[in-house]
Amino acid sequence: MVAFLSVLVLVGVGVGWTISTSVTSGLYTSDALGALDQDRPASSGGASNILLIGLDSRKAMDGSDLPAQFVTDQLHAGDSDVGGYNTNTLIVLHVPGNGDRASAVSIPRDDYVSVPGYGMRKIKEAYGLAKADEDTRLTARGVTDPAVREQQSREAGRRSTLATVQNLLRIPIDHFAEVNLIGFYDIAAALGPLEVCLNSAVDDSEYSGASFPAGRQFLDAAQALAFVRQRHGLENGDLDRTRRQQAFIAAVVNNLKSSGIIGNISKMRALVDVIKKDIVIDANLDPIKFASQASNLTGGKLDFYTLPIEGYETIDEQAVNIVDPSRLRTEIKTIFAGSTATTPISSPGAEPESDSAPTGADALDIFNGTGRDGLAATVAATLTSQGYTVATVGNSAMATSTTITYGTGAGESADRLARQWGITASPDVTLTPGHVSIVIGSDDADHILTAPASAHSSPAPPPATNAIPMTGAQDPPTHGTDSEGSVPCVD
Repeated sequence: MVAFLSVLVLVGVGVGWTISTSVTSGLYTSDALGALDQDRPASSGGASNILLIGLDSRKAMDGSDLPAQFVTDQLHAGDSDVGGYNTNTLIVLHVPGNGDRASAVSIPRDDYVSVPGYGMRKIKEAYGLAKADEDTRLTARGVTDPAVREQQSREAGRRSTLATVQNLLRIPIDHFAEVNLIGFYDIAAALGPLEVCLNSAVDDSEYSGASFPAGRQFLDAAQALAFVRQRHGLENGDLDRTRRQQAFIAAVVNNLKSSGIIGNISKMRALVDVIKKDIVIDANLDPIKFASQASNLTGGKLDFYTLPIEGYETIDEQAVNIVDPSRLRTEIKTIFAGSTATTPISSPGAEPESDSAPTGADALDIFNGTGRDGLAATVAATLTSQGYTVATVGNSAMATSTTITYGTGAGESADRLARQWGITASPDVTLTPGHVSIVIGSDDADHILTAPASAHSSPAPPPATNAIPMTGAQDPPTHGTDSEGSVPCVD
């Protein structure tokens, strides 16, 4: 997300600023892409595929912790130990060589894929796994300078992420850009208030800090970060958060078009100074040359898509997205060719939608994984009052995140609860038919205790349609629009 924002700013700067050394001097560059197979294919016809990496790290470039007060209070992002080195946002930006509309394709962070050297993992983990192993190797070799270890181990993380995406999608990756949370904040602050639109009011002050009314509004840097980080309380969790990020990118495009930044030397210098602190680009990406090829981005000729999933499962006590690599490869090639299919495909195990309240037919087995006395009984009493039937109340092994799994026929109740709590439910064929198993994790306990009942709401099966389109700022958005149609409205 932040990498994408940075590339857009570089494009905007490059269009109006012809002295390339003023832009490129001082940028952090990486040789990670060049270190991969030298025989890897490149895009043809003047097109470029750029992998944009949003790194969920609260660390500075040298590995030092960002100021705790800033991370906790301003970013509402926990502390420097949270997030690790997960790539919580991965977007493939395809820029055609003939000036046609560009495409930005989001890869959901929890997709369960093959990570070279590590087997099947969530795609977001490719960076952190390789980074940690490389840091261990460097330490064993006697590299004591933490800044040197940080830079070299991050290079390993980048190589792992690039290889994983190339192997998954079987497309050329010509360039990449990477930014972390502080980069997002700095760039959003430099751009000034950015306009977004929400279909409904949201209040997630406990987790992301997102608390906004419905409709159009302008966000400052801290609010912008909260807007794109929220997943609790959204019907489809991370997938809805992806659409938030896409909507924010559209807002950046709109800002670059309307604010007068392009062509204003002083404003552009301020933006470039910010980007130089926070963005990493591959050594072969020339921002000025790229700007001449991709001016359509700042003109609004940009479409957004999210690659589809087949369903949800819990593997090794983690909720993951199940994907079909062959299908993803077909989808992304179709998108890059200029069109995409939109026929819905049912998810395995998805239950029929229903607008009814809980029937009490399914049995809930509720387990306390937090160590807090009486928590499972309290949740059981609350759910009983809402019309659910509770069969078992007990304790489980300690758990960080709450999980909901369900046996045959109990998907409707499980999905309704998942929607109420802002998480996802997964089928489990080993459970007794008609039973829903709930393990309450420590990170979600307070949220679950205070979450309002979603009475008469329909369950939220995973949206496993073909690549989900979301149009650019100039086109009628597919997920709703405000009265003037200038920005896409999202949940």
